[in-house]
Amino acid sequence: MSRPIRVLAASAAVLALVSACNSASTSGQTVPGRSGDAPGGQRGVTDKTIKVGGIVSMTSASGYSKKDTDLGAKARYLRANAEGGVHGRTIDYIGAEDDGQDPGKNLAAARKLVQQDKVFAVAPMSSVTFSGADFLEQEKVPTFGWGTLPSFCGPKYIYGFNGCLVPSPGGTLNQTWPEGIAKVLGAAKGKSVAVIANDSDAGKFGIRTFQQGFAAAGFTVSYAKASVPATAVPSDWSAYVKEIMESAGGKAPDAVVSVMQTPNNIGLFTALKRAGYKGVISDPTDYDPGLLAKDATRQALEGVHVLLQFEPFESDSPKMKQFKADIKAASGGQEVPLNMHMLTGYMSADLFLSIARKAGKDLTTTHFQNAAQSFSDTGTLVGDRAEPKGQKDSFGCGALVQLKGGRYEVSVPFECHEPIPFK
Repeated sequence: MSRPIRVLAASAAVLALVSACNSASTSGQTVPGRSGDAPGGQRGVTDKTIKVGGIVSMTSASGYSKKDTDLGAKARYLRANAEGGVHGRTIDYIGAEDDGQDPGKNLAAARKLVQQDKVFAVAPMSSVTFSGADFLEQEKVPTFGWGTLPSFCGPKYIYGFNGCLVPSPGGTLNQTWPEGIAKVLGAAKGKSVAVIANDSDAGKFGIRTFQQGFAAAGFTVSYAKASVPATAVPSDWSAYVKEIMESAGGKAPDAVVSVMQTPNNIGLFTALKRAGYKGVISDPTDYDPGLLAKDATRQALEGVHVLLQFEPFESDSPKMKQFKADIKAASGGQEVPLNMHMLTGYMSADLFLSIARKAGKDLTTTHFQNAAQSFSDTGTLVGDRAEPKGQKDSFGCGALVQLKGGRYEVSVPFECHEPIPFK
């Protein structure tokens, strides 16, 4: 069962990216207002400022980058400051540390932000690794990011901007992807789907969750393997493609779903198309106009349906307009291509700001956590939000967009779906 998302008639937002605007901790670019601890001893809070930092995979061995996450956060904090801050305090956003998708660097970045920079919160945290989670939880640092990692599900001080997307037994599964693919195909009953992921802990867990989710939606899951090396992109995809193409009783499945990042997706999708695959292809990663600059990449992604867990940029809602305007402002007035990393940073910052406002003038970690225990709002770019529900369940909302003729089009509109129990 799905229900339309209620959209608040407020302002809309723009995410824009120029690498010069992305502020790493060494760049010297910050939102004005840096200072140390408050006299009362609350780390990162003074009478006039709240210090916040981020952890983002700006670089990686594969070339994949989430650097625009930093710009999205900066855009949201800049608007907050222009509107007077949080109860008279401006946000001193010192930028994001680059963890290079390296577990050791992720933990080191967390330690630096807390012990050296003395931040009140980490928002955003965007990486495929989160080895700094235990440290941040121990130090009682409110931390916000995309809830695609287990650490966003359960800890008291760590929040996913769209809830927990990696459930534990007793939690729930977000059904946006299975329900969306069912709409693209016309129905789930009698249709088959192949799910493929990297050979990693995250990949294996992704296979487990999506296998259950697609089956619950009515699909036959003909193939579900976390078999692609996590450390390097294969040069030969033929073995994977052969298995997939014969997985549905000797025939190709109706849909192929990849739970991998862009470099792997490009290789797999290109190989599938060369093998003559005509079914639906989908992934949760490749909603980025910047990817379309190269012909080979554009051809590989043509026709692919990308899962979004936020309103598509093609939406004309007030909230999306505000987002776009904020990104443009943070980019020095330049129009820049939007991508999902920008929105990750923006909504991580937005959830932090929303709870901080509810916490009141006397901002302490205790008051922040107390405010989070009864926090809720509606009609955001990720749907209706509620805490602490979001630390166990997803907010259940999303859309699909498809690349057609070099342009993204909405293939399944943004809506919310009832989650299912995770077993």
